[in-house]
Amino acid sequence: MVFVCALGAAIANALTSVFQRMGVEDAPADSTLTLGLLTHALRRGIWLFGFALMLFSFLLQAIALHFGELSEVQPVLTLELLFLVLVLAVWFRFSVGSREYLGALAAGAGLAGFLVFADPRPGSTPPPQWQWALAAAACSGAMVIAVGLALRGPRWWRAALFGTASAIGFAFTAALTKAVGDYFARDWVTIFRHPQTYGLVLFGLASVFLAQNAFHAGPIVASQSTLVLVDPLVSILIGIALFGDNLRTGGAWGPLEAISLLVLFAGAFSLLRSPLVGAVKGDDVERAELLGRRRESVHNPISPPPLGHS
Repeated sequence: MVFVCALGAAIANALTSVFQRMGVEDAPADSTLTLGLLTHALRRGIWLFGFALMLFSFLLQAIALHFGELSEVQPVLTLELLFLVLVLAVWFRFSVGSREYLGALAAGAGLAGFLVFADPRPGSTPPPQWQWALAAAACSGAMVIAVGLALRGPRWWRAALFGTASAIGFAFTAALTKAVGDYFARDWVTIFRHPQTYGLVLFGLASVFLAQNAFHAGPIVASQSTLVLVDPLVSILIGIALFGDNLRTGGAWGPLEAISLLVLFAGAFSLLRSPLVGAVKGDDVERAELLGRRRESVHNPISPPPLGHS
């Protein structure tokens, strides 16, 4: 149940990031950190479809977090890149090369290694409110610093820092989702009595807003790499510090877990740098629509024309 729902959330996330990127990439340059960026997105059907997928992903993630631990669910979401490549290869008939195969293999092997070596186990007691307050303050401070740094610099830097801020927010949102899901399972009426419910709404909206700024700010490699890679790292730290998740770190287990994470992130980063991913999701030179027209590779498999905006 845990891994099935987490994998479903990863698939939905893969498509969400594509659709939302296409919904905001042609927004005016001066709309960064303004409501104008969201009003532009809300007028694009492709962005709204991505938002619907985001809600579906959130539901699957909430179920996975209710039955599983933060430090085992969130790393699974990095596989969204693997599913993106599969969708492009099967649905759109893009040519998949050795980079994509090796990246997917490394990401899958790294994730499997981490989950086997770490063997995450739940903590003993729910975190008290003062620990929630400290975690919220730490994550908020890190997000503010990242946004401040993102206001200056080249486009790739801005996209990476906005992505970092959003990833931190999504990681803490996942922790809040786990807590609210547990409250909902016991008595759904009581969720409105807990500050975690309102924190979930606040951090969730802030994270979505910052993600749109990351997509809009610069190259997809810069924004998506931080969104995909920072989230599980922060989630593991939150799981250990806040929920008391127990990971096997004694003896050789710790180094093996670290190596597994490095392999996982190396594979994910390799997929992000793939021309296949960059061509579909858009970069500084080329943009493409996923729902515009099917690639005409059926008629011309050697040199299919690029997709245009609808």
